[in-house]
Amino acid sequence: MTAAVADWLPLSAGERSVAIEVLVGGPLSRTEIARRLNLSAGSLTRLTKPLIESGLLVEVPETGTPPEVRTGRPSQPLDVVAESGSFIGYKITADMVYGVVTTLRSEIVARLDRPLTGHDPAEVADLLAEMTAELGRDFPRLAGIGIGVGGLVQGRTVVAESPFLGWREVPLAALVQERTGLPVVIENDVAALTEAENWFGSGRGLDRFVVLTIGAGLGYSLVLGGRRVPCEEEDRGFGRHWIIDPHGPLTPDGARGSAVSMLTIPNIRYQVQAGTGRDRTYEEILRLAAAGDPLPARVVDEAARALGILLAQIANFAMPQRILLAGEGVGLMDVAGEKVMRTVREHRHPLAAPLDLETRMSDFHDWARGAAVLAIQVLVLGAAEA
Repeated sequence: MTAAVADWLPLSAGERSVAIEVLVGGPLSRTEIARRLNLSAGSLTRLTKPLIESGLLVEVPETGTPPEVRTGRPSQPLDVVAESGSFIGYKITADMVYGVVTTLRSEIVARLDRPLTGHDPAEVADLLAEMTAELGRDFPRLAGIGIGVGGLVQGRTVVAESPFLGWREVPLAALVQERTGLPVVIENDVAALTEAENWFGSGRGLDRFVVLTIGAGLGYSLVLGGRRVPCEEEDRGFGRHWIIDPHGPLTPDGARGSAVSMLTIPNIRYQVQAGTGRDRTYEEILRLAAAGDPLPARVVDEAARALGILLAQIANFAMPQRILLAGEGVGLMDVAGEKVMRTVREHRHPLAAPLDLETRMSDFHDWARGAAVLAIQVLVLGAAEA
């Protein structure tokens, strides 16, 4: 099995701060790094020296400055060596494993997907090892693996509970590490997606940021002060008891009229099937609703109203600068986005700032990329709670 890249030594807190600043915002001049981190020139030199020697950072030419007018090495900006290592990210669903390889700056450079034919933890770990070996043939400098799962993860090593996989207390990190020889970190999939968006995506540079996902389930993650807020109950019931309409639909999953009952794809499909006797895909339901078919139109209209109320409540209480709405269920916005936004306005103060809502039909490779970012944070930068 491919050996892990071992060039990077454990970073001190100061070195970590410099590395993160350059990774997220680089290339940056030394003057700008010192200003952002409130460091003296001497302190910055002391902190950057081992980062350059290890190959994590490199001096790069100033953009647009001809070589003959540059004034020595200290003026050169610092940047990360994005190709100095490759990172694998996996997103595990009930029936598929989606894999990506990223650079140190989280650019996806390869994708590999495989069907998941069973949920036995050892068999899943075997599949991940096979995929890692295949990816490793093209990317020999693999530095680590990040895995995102829907469920509760403890210590970034154990899947404490995953309803989609039927797992409890599964030491997945150890199982995969034994088979690959690479360091492994695991995280709740929404948390991993949030970390990637916070560092490299929609939340970059923001103090308050929310990720809301709708699809097979409902996910929520909050960034305050530029850092994701970890929660002991992450993905363990958000939305199941958040009642949108106490007289709303009663579905197999979630309390009557809860956000989960009204917004998730399985429950929307259940409502339509219960009313029509026909099992429809989510895409079919959206098309029928857009065409004016009465029952699908009513279910979609209620879902749109529920989403508008949920977004307004999040905005009212968390006061985010931006909300990213993602997941395989955001096609709802294409059909009923006007109803969603009208409901948001109805449930906010008339003088409230307009909601900065970014909607993204993300595929599962985006979630896998989030897991790779977790590997970068933990395995390279040593960020216990990035």
